Amino acid sequence: MYIRITDITEDGGFSPDKLASVNAEYSDAYFLSDGDIVLARTGASVGKSYRYKTTDGPLVFAGFLIRVKPDGTKLLPGYVASYLKTGSYWRWVQLNSMRSGQPGINGNEYAKLPLPLPPLPEQSAIATALSDVDALLSSLDALIAKKRDIRQAVMQQLLTGKTRLPGFEGEWTVKRLDQLANIRSGGTPSTTVSRFWDGGIPWCTPTDITRLGGGKYLLDTSRQITSEGLSNSSAELIPANSVVMTSRATIGECAINLKPVTTNQGFKNFVPFEDTDVNFLYYLLQTQKQGFMQLCAGSTFLEIGKTQLAAYKVHLPSTKAEQTAIAQVLSDMDVELAALEARRDKTRLLKQGMMQELLTGKTRLV
Repeated sequence: MYIRITDITEDGGFSPDKLASVNAEYSDAYFLSDGDIVLARTGASVGKSYRYKTTDGPLVFAGFLIRVKPDGTKLLPGYVASYLKTGSYWRWVQLNSMRSGQPGINGNEYAKLPLPLPPLPEQSAIATALSDVDALLSSLDALIAKKRDIRQAVMQQLLTGKTRLPGFEGEWTVKRLDQLANIRSGGTPSTTVSRFWDGGIPWCTPTDITRLGGGKYLLDTSRQITSEGLSNSSAELIPANSVVMTSRATIGECAINLKPVTTNQGFKNFVPFEDTDVNFLYYLLQTQKQGFMQLCAGSTFLEIGKTQLAAYKVHLPSTKAEQTAIAQVLSDMDVELAALEARRDKTRLLKQGMMQELLTGKTRLV
């Protein structure tokens, strides 16, 4: 198979999903050997690197890649591969790739890359230490992916009534969304009137939701408006513990606001009625994205109208107690996922710190 720049991931991994086949006439000289390193030499990806392992299968490197064969008597592939992920390396790439037209670094220029060179035993120790952290990160990534799949399956079972929690029985009911919550829209005060802005009232845009990265709770917003801005626009103050949902361009991204908030017009917001559990409503809305997208069918600019959304029907438990129980199960899973993601993030920071210490000689292992 043929490995191209696009087959190398941002972290130096290898993505086999869209590999191209190789013509039979390629000679053995173009096939990668164990420990070879390829470097992107042109374009926006210049500097990206990949260390070949035989477990990736036979690979031929493409023309926009430069192959490096480390001299094993002086330089270990694992050590080089680690250095090619450091900030020092990327600063060198940025400095040396600047030119008119496309950025690029040719083979002769790569050959001049300054490389800290400890003795081979120390190179081996450094590569092993960083490889152990990489293995931990890979295992955490795999565990997180598995937990997400389980969460999705549990949501599908519990939020459709296919699986019932112990102690609950009876038929589920069908209701319109406007029977579950008061649906409110948003608005934007005039941006040319300075006294409408930079007050103490949070004003949410879709970007504030997407930057949560799937997080459940909205704690703050990038911009705030004043009371005068609120009263001179179509924005509405949404009480705490409501669900804010994007309804224009980006459809169906949700969060629970933990304090009163306003939104721009790219939202439809749900203020739950007394018999609706807000956490259950949050999870229920998450499962309806496909249905919401169908409401936008035929529109040049994707948007859900308030009337359409109000009439949208959902299937749910007839009691708030069952709603709350379902939401608690899913919330517990979210807490577990968040803990794993936090551990992964801390491990990534640990690795960055180790690289800074070990690959600059500040900390010696041998």
